[in-house]
Amino acid sequence: MKDFEQLVVQLAGEASMVKPAPHPYLLSLKLIGAGAAYLAVSLAVSGLRPDWTQAISQPWFVAEIVILFAVFVAASLSAALLSFPDLHQKRGLAFAPLWMFALFLVVMWFAWRADSPPAALPLHTIECTSCIVLVAFLPTAWTFYIMRNYASTHFHWAGSVAILSAFSVGALWLRLQEANDSIAHVVEWHYLPTLAFAVLGLWIGRRLLKW
Repeated sequence: MKDFEQLVVQLAGEASMVKPAPHPYLLSLKLIGAGAAYLAVSLAVSGLRPDWTQAISQPWFVAEIVILFAVFVAASLSAALLSFPDLHQKRGLAFAPLWMFALFLVVMWFAWRADSPPAALPLHTIECTSCIVLVAFLPTAWTFYIMRNYASTHFHWAGSVAILSAFSVGALWLRLQEANDSIAHVVEWHYLPTLAFAVLGLWIGRRLLKW
């Protein structure tokens, strides 16, 4: 009995204090702050689109940017919640990106209807997708790195929203940097590839976040 008590005392002395996990809201603010700072630095380096004063006078362009930023915020919050096994009992918020992206599609539909006669298509195509991928690479790596420190049990959806969050930053950067008003081009080469990568995130999440 005495040996057992000594063992308990020894194990208690060797125990290290475990740092408690932050609240998902604080974790989401960390992701949102890092993404917003990265976007600001990227725009400072590349510069805003030369016709930005004219662009911000167009209601549907402003609505597109606002809702796209809201998609980024919702996806970041969802990624933080999905990092925890029980989603902190916030299942509705965890799936908020679905509703926000649906609202984004509605805005883009109205923007497409308002684009009459259609704006001229730019000469480039896949270059836009490549730029979004390159800009989104660091936010993607950062988000997955943060999420791997926790214990997601919804790794498919977690991987998808992590990609959506990062690629929203890339899409925001390109929309604010490129002088282009063609909604058809933006949908085809900006947003459909972003959605495709978000779907690919279902597989990436399983590979990187499953434990």
